[in-house]
Amino acid sequence: VQLQASGGGLVQAGGSARLSCTASGRSFSTHAMGWFRQDLGPERAFVAAISWSGNSSYYTDSVKGRFTISRDNAKNTVYLQMNNLKPEDTAVYYCAAHRIGQRVSLEKLDFGLRAQYDYWGQGTLVTVSS
Repeated sequence: VQLQASGGGLVQAGGSARLSCTASGRSFSTHAMGWFRQDLGPERAFVAAISWSGNSSYYTDSVKGRFTISRDNAKNTVYLQMNNLKPEDTAVYYCAAHRIGQRVSLEKLDFGLRAQYDYWGQGTLVTVSS
């Protein structure tokens, strides 16, 4: 089972980038998916999560209105569209699959906790220059 993240790179402040995360080896169509990020600190922080159906999503406050998470279950892929990027968005971004499947609604999950995710991508670096 593998989650492959891509789409990172160097972006100017105010610019946009779209991250993709594709699963192989199994389907996560019944699982919530999340994006986390890690800068120079030790912690991997929650960014966004999306329900198994794609009908609901949540964001950390600092990215609300700028980032959009989406998914295409037919392609086994989750996306993170990032607009109006700021230097403080610079980080390694990780996608992850929540440990609970079975089409559980996002509201019933601790989607903001790193420990609730079983499968992780390798991370993709986004660098925002000022």
